[in-house]
Parts: sequence; C-alpha cells; structure tokens
Amino acid sequence: MVKIYAPARFDRLPDAILFDTDNTLYPYDPAHEAAQRAVRDKVVATFSITAEEFDRAFREAREQVKRRLKHTASSHSRLLYLQRMLEIMGLGSQVLLALDFEQTYWRTFLSNAVLFEEVKELLDDLRLLGIPTAIVTDLTAQIQFRKVVYFGLDHYFDYIVTSEEAGYDKPHAAPFQIALEKIRPKGDCIWMIGDNPINDIHGARKEINAVTLQKIHDGTPLGEGDNVPDASFADFKELRRLITRLGESR
Repeated sequence: MVKIYAPARFDRLPDAILFDTDNTLYPYDPAHEAAQRAVRDKVVATFSITAEEFDRAFREAREQVKRRLKHTASSHSRLLYLQRMLEIMGLGSQVLLALDFEQTYWRTFLSNAVLFEEVKELLDDLRLLGIPTAIVTDLTAQIQFRKVVYFGLDHYFDYIVTSEEAGYDKPHAAPFQIALEKIRPKGDCIWMIGDNPINDIHGARKEINAVTLQKIHDGTPLGEGDNVPDASFADFKELRRLITRLGESR
C-alpha cells in the first residue's frame, strides 16, 4: 500500500500530476548497465584496449563534462562523454566514432528498458478523471522524447518539460514552473511523483509546494530530513488504489 507520512495533504484528488521519468516510470540501472557494457565491448574491440582502460578514460571524461557544464541538460550527454573519452585516449574528437558509440548506447538502453507494471493503467485512470499530467525530466529533449515514444507513452501525457527546455536540471524551480505554465491547473493541489529525494521530492515541495510521492524500489532509499516525501509507494497498482479511493470520496 501507499505509505502516507502527511495525511492532511491527501484529502482530495490532485489538480495535476507531474512525473519524473528515469527510475520512476522504469528501472534505470538495468538498461544503463547493459548499454554501458555494449559500448565498452565495442570500444575495446575497436582500439584493442582493456576494459579497465575504457572505464578509466570514460570516468574521467564524464567527470570533466559534468564539472564544466554543471546542472544543465548537456551535462548528461552521452555523446559529449564519448567525444571527450576519445580525446583523453589521444585519438582526437573522432566525431563519426563518437556518434556510432552513442547510438550503440541508446539502442541497447532502449531495448533493455521496461516500464514498471501498471504505469499505463494509472495514466488511463488519470485521463478518465480529467487530471492533466506532465513529464518533468532532466537530460536533452531528443533523448527523453525517444524514450517516451519507445515506451508508447506519447499519447498518455499532456505535456513534457526537459531540463534542456528549462535551462536547468531539477531541483531548480524552472522545470517545475514551466510545467505548471503549460498545464494551467484549475487548482493548487499538484502532485510530484519521482524517485530522487533531492531533485524530485525536495525540489518540487520547495519550488511549487507540491504534494510529493516517492517511487521506491531496489537502490532507491527513502528521502530523509528535508527530503522526506509526503508519501511513498513501491508499485503503481498501489497508487491506482489511492487515486480510486480519493475519487470515490469527492
């Protein structure tokens, strides 16, 4: 069942619901690990290096890109990581190879990404109740759009806001505020559903006073202190039951 820590915040249906994507609608780690392994194997075979050499160069490249770009969509760019990795390996930018390796990553990622059970059923429930929805997610628009289309969710959500569009990653106010500007909810009861205690939970509560629900699963600890959600759940079927109960009481 949904564990509710702030009962007073769940006295009615929400006027809109914002959803994170990665590790909220599907488990991120299995897809990422498979994709990273596929890229590693390809780079190792292409340049006859060891897996350890790949890991070391890739890790350094990722750290440099994130340090330079900080909390922006581009700081998550697999293409930039791979370009910089090739440069660190002394090979120059090698743009064709960087593009090829990036495509390998995302092709493998998507083929290993699986929605959590009853995500679509929940979204169907919300549409029948007339509750508008939006995705609020970090990373670039192209990649996140591809995920939404791959999962077949493009007709389920009313809007999407990426950190590329907003100019900032969560927990900055901009992504949340842009989502509300698009939705124009009829009331002020906004739910935020996400897995990250800081970016999703703390950010949404601080910036738009959202009712926060944390998706809990392996590797996702419950937020603590200022990052404690108003509720948590493990399965989307539990969330469907909560929505049904609130709908019956209105």
